[in-house]
Amino acid sequence: MIEEQIKEIIDTNDVILFMKGDPHQPKCGFSAKVVQILVEIGKPFSYVDVLDDQDIRANLPKVSEWPTFPQLFIKGDLVGGCDIITEMHQNDELSPMFP
Repeated sequence: MIEEQIKEIIDTNDVILFMKGDPHQPKCGFSAKVVQILVEIGKPFSYVDVLDDQDIRANLPKVSEWPTFPQLFIKGDLVGGCDIITEMHQNDELSPMFP
């Protein structure tokens, strides 16, 4: 079942970004902004291109209870989307969350 696959992806990656495109070629401005922030922090992260997997794109919002992309998870917990991540980074609250 796709929802179980999504949960497994979240649980097996310390930091996972569900985004449109990939870190080298983001396909939306919000994904590009989050990638820029994660690169600035300098910690490794994994990603899933939701444009490549329509099942994940359609079902992740049910799992996370968050309707938009990108979505950043750290240690299994949803951090949020672009606005929240940007605000947390500006307030130096994001970097300490990384393992």
